[in-house]
Amino acid sequence: MAAPMQHEDLLKLKGFIDFVNTNPTVLNMPQLQFVKDFVEKFGGKVPEGNFKMPETGSKCPFGGDAGAKAKPAESAAGPDADDSDKSEEVASASEPESDVELDMEGVIEADNEPAQPMGDSNKEPTEEEMDQAGDLRGQAAAAYSEQKFDEAISFYTKAIELNPGNALFYAKRGQAFLKLKKPNACIRDCDKALELNCDSAAAYKFRGRANRLLGKFEEAAKDLRQACKLDFDEEADEWLREVTPNAKKIEQHRIKQERKQAERKIKDRQRAQRKARKEQAKQSSAGGFPGAGSFPGAGGFPGAGGFPGAGAFPGAGGGMPAGFDMGDLMSKMKDPEVAAAMQDILANPANISKYVSNPKIFNLVKNFFPGGFPGGGFPGGDPTAGDADSDDAPFCDAEGKASNSSEPKAKKESSDFVDDGLD
Repeated sequence: MAAPMQHEDLLKLKGFIDFVNTNPTVLNMPQLQFVKDFVEKFGGKVPEGNFKMPETGSKCPFGGDAGAKAKPAESAAGPDADDSDKSEEVASASEPESDVELDMEGVIEADNEPAQPMGDSNKEPTEEEMDQAGDLRGQAAAAYSEQKFDEAISFYTKAIELNPGNALFYAKRGQAFLKLKKPNACIRDCDKALELNCDSAAAYKFRGRANRLLGKFEEAAKDLRQACKLDFDEEADEWLREVTPNAKKIEQHRIKQERKQAERKIKDRQRAQRKARKEQAKQSSAGGFPGAGSFPGAGGFPGAGGFPGAGAFPGAGGGMPAGFDMGDLMSKMKDPEVAAAMQDILANPANISKYVSNPKIFNLVKNFFPGGFPGGGFPGGDPTAGDADSDDAPFCDAEGKASNSSEPKAKKESSDFVDDGLD
C-alpha cells in the first residue's frame, strides 16, 4: 500500500524527528505545542527547559542553517544582475526531476528470448493449406484449455506457417505466451496481428496485458481502452481498471514536467534577451570602437579632437570638411571591413594604397575627407583623379596645391594679323 504522504514530505518528517531526538527541548517552543501534546498523549515525556539553538553546523528543523545570520536585503538581492541571472540558470539546470510513486505489484522481469517464427509474409496459402491451418488452430485451442501452453504455441506456429495472413493466429499465440510470462513475445505477436488487422480487439487486449506486466502502464491503458472500444470484454475492462490509477499518475507527472520544461525555456529565453540588451547597450555607449568615443584617443580618433593632429585628420587643414556627417561615418564604421581598413589607414596613412582597388573603402575616404590624406594626398597619387587639368580632381597634389585651382590658365597667344604672303 502506498504511503499517504509524498516521498519528499517523508524525508522532511524524518529529518525533523532526527533533530527532535537530538534536541528534545525544541518541543517546548509554542509553535510546536501540538507535537508535544501528541507525544504526551502516547505516554511520552518532553524534558523541561528552554530550547537553545545548537552551534553552527546543525540544521534547523524548519529549514536553513541554525547558525546562519540574516543577510541584509540588499546583500541578498545582489548588486549585479548578471550574478542573479547566472544563479537562476544554475538552479534551473540542476533542478532534479521528481519521481512518481507507482504501485509496481505484479510487474515481472522482461523476457529476452529470440523472436518466434513469423511465417512467410509473401506466401499465398492454398485452400488445402487454409483447411490444415484451421485444424491446427483447433488442436492449439484444445491444448490451451488443458493449460499445455507450450504445445498450444507449437500448434499455432504450424498454423501460421501454413497461413501467415491470419491475424487471429498471432493474437492467440500471444495469449499463450502471456500464460508463460513472456510479455515481449506476446507483444511481437500482437504487433504482427495488428499489422494484418488494425481492428483486432484480441491483439489490443493481450498486448495491453503484456505492457502491464512490464510496468508500461500508459501503453497498457491505451491498448486496453482500444480493445474495449472495438469489442467490449469484461476481462479487458477489469485489466483496464487495474492499470488506470498508475497510468493517470504517470500522465499527470508528465504534464507537470512538460510545464516545468516550458517555464524553464521561457526563463532561458528571457535571460538571453536581457543579456543581448545589455550587450547592445554596452556597444552603443562605447560607440562600437575602442577608446572613449569610437577610435582610440580622447575623442574617439587619436588627438584632441578625435583625429590625429590638432583636432582634425592629419594633413586635412586643421578641421573637418564642410558638411561632414559624423553620424553617417559612424554608421558606415559598423561594417567590420570598413572599421578594420580605417584603423589600418590611421596607423599608417600610406596604407591607403592597399585599398585603391576597393571602392567601398576608397570612396569613403574621398567622400568624407576631400581635403586630402596625410602628406597632402594619396600615396602614389589619386588613381581616380584622371587628368590633372580636370575640374573633378578633388585631391591635392604633392606640394599641397589644389589641382583644380580657380586661377585662370595662360592661353596660347595667337596673332591678330595673319600674313597671307601678298604684298
